[in-house]
Amino acid sequence: MMTQRSLVEKASDAGLPCDRIGFAAERLMEMEVGGLTGAAHGEKSAGRLAQRNGCRDRARETRAGTVALRIPKLRTGSYFPGFSEPRRMAGKALTAVMQEAYIPGTSTCR
Repeated sequence: MMTQRSLVEKASDAGLPCDRIGFAAERLMEMEVGGLTGAAHGEKSAGRLAQRNGCRDRARETRAGTVALRIPKLRTGSYFPGFSEPRRMAGKALTAVMQEAYIPGTSTCR
């Protein structure tokens, strides 16, 4: 008999939650960048404030798994998605280590 986990892994839609999260994240980024630049992707506008300059590929860890994101770059200025906090997991881990060392009085200089 197959276990439930092996059945899910063999299913063709095992990565479906990650795909949906990635799709929603890309739509949010497109809306944010469209607001920053003054025009949608590929749209010509006299009121354009900035131009796009390719994308940065980044992997984002989520509870559903790793999601591959293509974060748009701008020629003037910068853009980082509002829903994604930079270095969030590393910062949380460092804070947790400092708290654990502070409570028993362990020296953090070593």
